[in-house]
Amino acid sequence: MTVQIDSQGRLRHLLTLDGLPRPVLEGLLDRAQAIIDDGGRSARGRLAGQAVCTLFFEPSTRTRLSFQRAAQRLGADVLGFDASTSSTTKGETAADTLRTIEAMDVRGFVVRDRAEGAAAALAAIAAPGTAIINAGDGRSAHPTQGLLDMLSLRQAKGHDFSGLKVLVVGDVRHSRVARSDLHALRILGAGEVRLCGPESLLPAPAEMQGTPFAHDLDEAIEGVDVVMMLRLQRERMVEGLVESLEAYHRRYGLTAARLRRAAPGAVVLHPGPMNRGVEIDDEVADGPQSLVLQQVANGVPVRMAVLEALLSATGSASPAPGS
Repeated sequence: MTVQIDSQGRLRHLLTLDGLPRPVLEGLLDRAQAIIDDGGRSARGRLAGQAVCTLFFEPSTRTRLSFQRAAQRLGADVLGFDASTSSTTKGETAADTLRTIEAMDVRGFVVRDRAEGAAAALAAIAAPGTAIINAGDGRSAHPTQGLLDMLSLRQAKGHDFSGLKVLVVGDVRHSRVARSDLHALRILGAGEVRLCGPESLLPAPAEMQGTPFAHDLDEAIEGVDVVMMLRLQRERMVEGLVESLEAYHRRYGLTAARLRRAAPGAVVLHPGPMNRGVEIDDEVADGPQSLVLQQVANGVPVRMAVLEALLSATGSASPAPGS
């Protein structure tokens, strides 16, 4: 049992995909696909009478709106939290903010914060029955993005990842999305995963857990089935980590010519927001191999599946083996 998994092997919180039992991860993906397949009918009203708070201390468009839409489709009341106009500007701590909103009979919290470990810290003090979902903490984890990326890959390439060659390109060092995707790909048994980017934007070797990395994108992209592009996260960088945006694009930008080096039928993912002309060209981002908008669309059913599993009395995520 961990802080994420209760004694019956079911989800209590979703903080990271690292170490999540494969049946639980696959159960969430299966449920999200079922919601898509039945047009959401089986999920309608599942959280009626419950309230979900989007507790965001950092800007967001896709994740915040996706969670709000997911909660609404489940029938929950949605409380939007704006840090810029909240009591946090007066010095209230995140812990006191959580306890205050819990006292209003809110039990679902979707948390985004610049600080790594922020969601886990709130999970550690949450009242029994309260569920914390990590919507991105620093560069540590973004588990629902990892889930929606895996669902998008399933839809494009099938459930068996053992033959897939996956390339993750760009600012891996600062990317919580990359970490969650790498965790999920390992759990699901991806055949080969490669990293590519400047030395300054790759994590320490120990953190890569043996994942091979390259600095030449033209070589690294040869024959891969999946290209996961990452946003250049200038807001998390110190100056000088890249020579210039133009130089970065020349070496690591995904162009149509580079994509032709990948395997036939290769697909392209990007978590957004995209820096067009920096890490990805318009022709690729808007092209037939791009899954970018499919990723966005999948965010709603994935987050519905997570909210349902955590807050419904009959949550559908599979228990861990032996529970």
